[in-house]
Amino acid sequence: MNIIVCAKQIVNVTDIRIDKKTNKPVLQGLDNKISDIDKNAVEEAIRVRDEKGGKVTIIMVGPSEATETVKELLAMGADEALLIPWDQDYDYHVVSELLIGGIKKLGDYDIILCGEASLDLFSGQIGPRVAELLDIPQITYAQEIGADDEKVVGDRNLGDSIVTVESSYPVLITVTKEINEPRLPSLMDILGAANKPIEILEADDVVSEVSSPTVETIDITGVSMDRKNIIYEEMPVGEAVSKLVESLGKEGVI
Repeated sequence: MNIIVCAKQIVNVTDIRIDKKTNKPVLQGLDNKISDIDKNAVEEAIRVRDEKGGKVTIIMVGPSEATETVKELLAMGADEALLIPWDQDYDYHVVSELLIGGIKKLGDYDIILCGEASLDLFSGQIGPRVAELLDIPQITYAQEIGADDEKVVGDRNLGDSIVTVESSYPVLITVTKEINEPRLPSLMDILGAANKPIEILEADDVVSEVSSPTVETIDITGVSMDRKNIIYEEMPVGEAVSKLVESLGKEGVI
C-alpha cells in the first residue's frame, strides 16, 4: 500500500499577535510547525501501512528550509519525503499544480491523505483540488477509515450526520482531527529520522511552467479585541439580561 501524505508548514498561529498601532498581524520571528491536522493524516497513513504493508511518503510545497520541519513527520514513522521548495507568491492553484507534479514523479500510489484544512487559512481546498485534477475519487472529512485489498471505506463527518462511503483505489482522503491522536516520537525516532531520505525537486523538475496565482491578497488586518467592559449590576437578573441582549443587538452580535 503506497500512501502519500500532503503536508504544509505554517507559522504557529497561537503565537500571532496584532500590532496595536498598525492593526496588522506580526508574523516575523514566529516558530514554524506542521499544520496539526496534517499530523492526523500522517498518523492514519502510518496505521494503514503498519496493517497492510507498503510505505508512507510525505510531499510538501514550502520554503527551502522546511526540511527540518519535514523531519518531524519522518520521526513519527513516515518512510521518506519529497520537498518542492517554493518561496515566491503562491495560492491554492499554484500549490495544487506543484503537488500534482510531485505526486506524478513519485509514481504509483493507492491513497493520498490530506488534513481537512490547514490551521492558518482553513479553506479546505487542497485535497479536493488535487483529487479533481488527478481525476481520482475523493472522500472528504473522514473521521474513520478502513482499508482492505479492494477498497477503502470512510465515515464522513458532515456535522449533523455521519455518512459511510467506499471507494476503489487510487483515492484521495481528507481527514478530521477526530480520526486519531498523533503519536509523539521518541528520542530514538527523532535521531533515526536524520537517516531517512528527503528528496528535493525544484518546481521546474515537476511542472513545465509554474502558473501565476489566481488569488491576490490585498491586505491582512487584525480584528479589534478591545473590550467595552460594560457591567450590569445593582438590578434584577432579568432586567440585566434584557439590557445585555439589547446591547448585543445594537453591536450587531445577535
